[in-house]
Amino acid sequence: MQRNKIKEMMKHAWDNYMRYAWGKNELRPISKRGHSASIFGSMSLGATIVDGLDTLYIMGLEEEFKEGRDWIAENFDINLATTDLSVFETNIRFVGGLLTCFALTGDVIFRDKAEQVARKLLPAFQTQTGIPHSLINIKTGSSKNYGWASGGCSILSEVGTLHLEFAYLSDVTGDPVYRAKVDHIRRVIQSMDKPRGLYPNYINPKTGKWGQHHMSMGGLGDSFYEYLLKAWLQSGREDQEARQMYDDAIHYVLMYMLKVSSGGLTYISDMKFDRLEHKMDHLACFSGGMIGLGAHTLKNDLSKRYMEIAEAITNTCHESYDRTATKLGPEAFRFTEAIEAKALKSNEKYYILRPEVIESYFIMWRLTKQQKYRDWGWEAVQAIEKHCKVAGGYTGLKNVYLEDPPKDDVQQSFFLAETLKYLYLLFSDDSLMSLDEWVYNTEAHPLPIKGVNPLYREQV
Repeated sequence: MQRNKIKEMMKHAWDNYMRYAWGKNELRPISKRGHSASIFGSMSLGATIVDGLDTLYIMGLEEEFKEGRDWIAENFDINLATTDLSVFETNIRFVGGLLTCFALTGDVIFRDKAEQVARKLLPAFQTQTGIPHSLINIKTGSSKNYGWASGGCSILSEVGTLHLEFAYLSDVTGDPVYRAKVDHIRRVIQSMDKPRGLYPNYINPKTGKWGQHHMSMGGLGDSFYEYLLKAWLQSGREDQEARQMYDDAIHYVLMYMLKVSSGGLTYISDMKFDRLEHKMDHLACFSGGMIGLGAHTLKNDLSKRYMEIAEAITNTCHESYDRTATKLGPEAFRFTEAIEAKALKSNEKYYILRPEVIESYFIMWRLTKQQKYRDWGWEAVQAIEKHCKVAGGYTGLKNVYLEDPPKDDVQQSFFLAETLKYLYLLFSDDSLMSLDEWVYNTEAHPLPIKGVNPLYREQV
């Protein structure tokens, strides 16, 4: 029943995208047209198709999958990109999505398109340190960093969230260049001095030194930690260095940034120049699942405590949903004397169909089998249906604390790639895309685990 409901949601999102925005990056479900202000601009790169395709496959929506596959074969061309693209977003959505479809189907069109995209990203790595820039112009190959990022710095989460895709791409193409690039980034970051064992969010690609000492498990930090754990898992647990870096990093994050509110809610706060900022991003809510997965996959004397922390963080993230009028959580929430797990600023009260809380429900369900995670996931389904569903698809909300919130008129590609996939898997058997055989990239694109999963499809 639940799975069918979520499959219907996917079909509603996909069919309307096809109807009103086919080939465009994203859909504006209320105005029923393409969304030209998306992170990929107005070019017809079909971000929603590439991002959503593996979800269609996993749900058994074969006809829709074939339509998407044929569009990619005939129309997808990264060279159509005329503006600067985010190296990070292009990697996790396009390279990741295409590689997963290759793993699932063996259809080489996906592998070849993934390599085309990754090859176009390579000039961004041509810096003094080999730490890549954030933005690349596909036409000219020139790359740069964001103007706002701490004096020309690259961003920790972005440079640390290439490893899974690039390592796998080298293995399926037989071209070592991709793995060499990410191994080099790893070496640079590992050799740097860490303030109190922590990793700042900014790293200068010219000097190889840290920028401002801001640390976060949310935006700018998040998936760096995730990819250390997952690089170890993806390698069939051979990549010991990745696991060691993950364990050390989490140790210091929990030592300095883990807090419990007066009401008993556990959260990971941000840190700026040694001062804690008692806020947690929705993006940081993936960390419940990550810490649980870390505890589960390497049994040691810390596992029990880490599993308790994972459960406590996931509970806090559920509270951030439960304490709103819509039962959907805000972009960021704070802890003060007066409030707990609530957004204070108007620019933190929005919900853009994000997956991270549901991602933790999914992982924690698979690891613990506690019914509450499925119950919480179902609450989210009902809230999304009630507040985000419109005739033309699904929209984000501008203020989750209002009974009838204004809508943002954007159906994000990650709603199909992540939110609906994690919901579907939450109500599926463990054998479907098993955590023992697949590792999920930060856009929820499952990549096969080496030596364990026969779909790894390595070029030998």
